[in-house]
Amino acid sequence: MSAPGTLAMVRLFARQELVLAVRSRWTPIFAVVFAALSLAVGFSGYIVTGGFGMQDFARTAVSLVQLVLLLVPLTALLIGVMALAPERGAAELLFAQPVPRATVLVGKLVGLFEALAAAQLIGFGAAGLTVFSQAGETGAGGFLLMVAGSLALTAIFLGIAALISVGNVGRRARALAIALVVWFVAVVLFDVAILGVATLLRSGHASRLLVTAVIVNPVDAVRTGTLLGIEGSAAFGAASLAFFRITGGSTAAAAYLLVSVGAWLVVPTVLAVRRLERADL
Repeated sequence: MSAPGTLAMVRLFARQELVLAVRSRWTPIFAVVFAALSLAVGFSGYIVTGGFGMQDFARTAVSLVQLVLLLVPLTALLIGVMALAPERGAAELLFAQPVPRATVLVGKLVGLFEALAAAQLIGFGAAGLTVFSQAGETGAGGFLLMVAGSLALTAIFLGIAALISVGNVGRRARALAIALVVWFVAVVLFDVAILGVATLLRSGHASRLLVTAVIVNPVDAVRTGTLLGIEGSAAFGAASLAFFRITGGSTAAAAYLLVSVGAWLVVPTVLAVRRLERADL
């Protein structure tokens, strides 16, 4: 199949998946919940410090980072698995079409990403418009960086969902259980385990372990890159300076984080495609 034909088929499957996602109840619910939580987080920042009203863009972005890190990977994994792990009969029918399996999978991933990205942009847009109306445009760059990090996490965990799904065709319950374990390990357990190990090491070795962990884990890479981009070395205080020192400066640190995120964007999807092409459906 020629390149234009392949792209046309990818778009066809993406459009179909986007329509299915919009028609399902989960994506609209996610959009509404995400918008409500984004607005609540924006308003709560001043309230907890004794103020009233909406935070500016920079403070809103910092406040929203933790919400993004918790909710976006979980949503991408669960919705991705539910869409990409059909029952065996449906999978056989889908992949029996005269279209390469890779084209089908990539098209479905693109459609899911468009649906989840649109849901998030509704929430971020509602919060952003409210912030702009009350606090002006100060710190808008940091807010956009946080949005970019959220979209990157969406794409990363959709790729991971695809990798889980192609190995569990016809076993959706098992795939969902694995997705929950992956989310818990990546978002919660990984940091706790690394900190526990770091306390047993000498200062220099502990610092190198923590920096390596930040680069290896996509959730930590997005968190660190977003906060450093918004607040600079003040984001983590002495920890930021240690991170810059070990990686070779702020430019090198940014490069390491970008390479990590880029690798996570590509590798899970490539592995999912290869696994799907070898699968006996």
